[in-house]
Amino acid sequence: MIRLKNAEQLEGIRRSCSLLSELFGILVPMALPGISTAELDEAARSFIVSRGGKPAFLDYEGYPASLCVSVNEVVIHGIPGRQRLEEGDIVGLDCGIDLGGYFSDAAVTVPVGKVSAELGQLLRVTRECLDRAIAAVKPGARIHDVSRAVFGHAVSQGYGVVRQYCGHGVGFSQHEDPQIPNYVSPGPNPRLVPGMVLAIEPMINLGKGDVRLLDDDWTVVTLDRKPSAHFEHTVAVTETGAEVLTSWSVPSAS
Repeated sequence: MIRLKNAEQLEGIRRSCSLLSELFGILVPMALPGISTAELDEAARSFIVSRGGKPAFLDYEGYPASLCVSVNEVVIHGIPGRQRLEEGDIVGLDCGIDLGGYFSDAAVTVPVGKVSAELGQLLRVTRECLDRAIAAVKPGARIHDVSRAVFGHAVSQGYGVVRQYCGHGVGFSQHEDPQIPNYVSPGPNPRLVPGMVLAIEPMINLGKGDVRLLDDDWTVVTLDRKPSAHFEHTVAVTETGAEVLTSWSVPSAS
């Protein structure tokens, strides 16, 4: 069931998204060669708790951290640990905050130092997929319009699109209806109406779109072990279009 948000509830979600955006302003500059993925996670947890929030991912269905840190071929749900970032890596940072019962969700993939032109192009196109998806959000449109915007652009640029995982509703919990695939699936295709809040998140691979789940039951990697990028915003459907509730800034990949 899709749960619409009223004006008061949207304001609560905005506050959660604003806090999450502030967190990304701290985390992104920290993604430098030598830092461990555990250090990034601890920074996220400490910030969220210090500001009166709860890490939305921590203990969600057993997930053991506050932040998903996904390096290179890890698509999503990378568990933080001892791994240290290296020059030329790309790293996906995915986080959510529960602020007084209102949930936010966003992700960004960051170049670690100077990366190859090939990886820089992957990051650029994945961000463009997100931009095009958001541009498709308007009252009367359908979920498949959003999906088509992602898939069409990624494939036109020669990239693989992850099909097994998707965007979703958000706001009252971490994951709500509707699901938002990054391809035009045979599944439900509800119409967009004001009051819907969506987490739109293209996951685009340098190689093919196939992925597999590792034995930890969380970490998703590309089957061909080529790098993957992931960008996500929380977006509200308004009377006139879309309101992007989260923000982040990514350093140049060159």
